[in-house]
Amino acid sequence: MDIPPLLVSGCHTLLTIGDNVEWSEEQEAHARSKVQENSSQLLPQDKQEEYEVNAKRYWDDFYKIHENGFFKDRHWLFTEFPELAPNRNPCQNGDSLPECSNKEESSSEELRSCANGHCSLKTKTENELNLIKSTSKICTEDLATQKYSELNEGDGDYPGSSASYRILEVGCGAGNTVFPILQTNNDPGLFVYCCDFSTTAVDLVQNNAEYDSSRCFAFVHDLCNDQSPFPMPDKSLDVVILIFVLSAILPEKMQGIVNRLSRLLKPGGMILLRDYGRYDLAQLRFKKGQCLSDNFYVRGDGTRVYFFTQDELDELFTRAGLEKIQNLVDRRLQVNRGKQMTMYRVWIQCKYLKPAAPQP
Repeated sequence: MDIPPLLVSGCHTLLTIGDNVEWSEEQEAHARSKVQENSSQLLPQDKQEEYEVNAKRYWDDFYKIHENGFFKDRHWLFTEFPELAPNRNPCQNGDSLPECSNKEESSSEELRSCANGHCSLKTKTENELNLIKSTSKICTEDLATQKYSELNEGDGDYPGSSASYRILEVGCGAGNTVFPILQTNNDPGLFVYCCDFSTTAVDLVQNNAEYDSSRCFAFVHDLCNDQSPFPMPDKSLDVVILIFVLSAILPEKMQGIVNRLSRLLKPGGMILLRDYGRYDLAQLRFKKGQCLSDNFYVRGDGTRVYFFTQDELDELFTRAGLEKIQNLVDRRLQVNRGKQMTMYRVWIQCKYLKPAAPQP
């Protein structure tokens, strides 16, 4: 079909009308031009350092304001990632999305309802006060370090140690991935770990009525701190989930993070990723003065985002000793139903496997 020109203004209720849409050379050139324009003026180094130092505070503020009402539950997970479903039949075709896929990504999740790259945040003073007053069940970094420092793979004494299938979601937010997994997958051998940089986000998960400590363990974790311990030993996980998480991290730190997560996987375990692709609408909407480095930007609320290519992600995972099962670009054509404007989303979806140990 004929694809309308790329439009990047306005955002209301979205309808996906085209999957795996091919771009014309003209569209590619237009997108490159927009990125060159909005990245021509970088933020000063002192401001960049400020965003890195205060990254945790920005995400805490985000979840204090929005609580669990910003993102939609990701029920599309089981179509795209069958490894998370009860029967755990992995996708056989690593090069294309399943035909039955009909997910509509939350417009708030992927685009943050942004105008000119700046998010409109409505302060909820009452909710913030309630969060401050509530009794926190957070496992802080200091407590976690003390609790897990003596973790020994041989003694099996850790949360979920008796489970037969273990999943870790990194960057769990308010639980929009974790709770659909727990609701859908009733495998008695399943145990789900979930962590987030934000103590506020983990508090929201732990205080959710559906949080079941016999099947799930939520904890605070700083991925960028390689001294920050995990509650499970190396080679204990079947799946690690990264859904729009790696893009929020300083690019120079990404490889070390992927290396650490790879060590947690059992032989045959897998990392599942979905994240922003190069020239996604969200990237094109940024204005001059919001670019930190090549393809890395800061939003109006202080959180940051990177836009990947397939090759960049492939290099990150293969350097960590993982083998490619799937690495594809998912281009979607969406229509703003209020203004009948077309918008092009670009996401990348990956599955990378930890190979079995060689036989002696």
